[in-house]
Amino acid sequence: MNVLSLPADPASFPDTAASFALSGPAGKLETISDVAEAAEARRGIAVVCHPHPLQGGTMHNKVVTMVERALRESGLDTLRFNFRGTGESAGSYDEGRGEGDDLAAVAAWARRVRPHDALWLAGFSFGSYVSIRNAARLHADALISIAPPVGRWDFEDLALPGCPWLVVQGEEDEIVEPQAVFDWVDALGRDAPQQPLELVRMPETSHFFHRRLMDLRGAIKHAVQAWLPAPRQ
Repeated sequence: MNVLSLPADPASFPDTAASFALSGPAGKLETISDVAEAAEARRGIAVVCHPHPLQGGTMHNKVVTMVERALRESGLDTLRFNFRGTGESAGSYDEGRGEGDDLAAVAAWARRVRPHDALWLAGFSFGSYVSIRNAARLHADALISIAPPVGRWDFEDLALPGCPWLVVQGEEDEIVEPQAVFDWVDALGRDAPQQPLELVRMPETSHFFHRRLMDLRGAIKHAVQAWLPAPRQ
């Protein structure tokens, strides 16, 4: 993929794949955007969050890039970015708190340049924790959570997003306890039946979806089809 390099804080959403810096609360945030094919384009932007920065997580993670691909192929323009202290992003790791503010800064830019577009949030592992914790305050229009680290991070007292929500969990995850995720989803269904929430359980699938990335792509594209915003043209 050829990626155009742009100045910081572009005034409009690039019309081709591009890299640039956005202004974040701790300094610049390294960002990559991409656009859906014109024939498939919808009036929406998906922001995808990466796994734990201290464990090698970046916006170039294979699961992150596959989630981005699935959403772009579904018709959404996309944004990936590195949390503070990762890659070329300024600042230092902040245990999910500052990372939530980084996400808010990226979302604010997306809404500024595309005020009439739907805003979708997605994340893998630690990135799913950050996006889940901030979906309600950012008024997300849809949420995709891949291998949310239930049991490793505090998922209590969540402000539920209220929007359509997809959770994908591998049944042989060696990092996140699958049953903890399944029990958490079941509890949400009992306690908040009004929350639209769909769980996809993927058998024979590890945390990083080794040899199952294309299956992940298909699961996401199938699940979100009914949620997609109106065509761009």
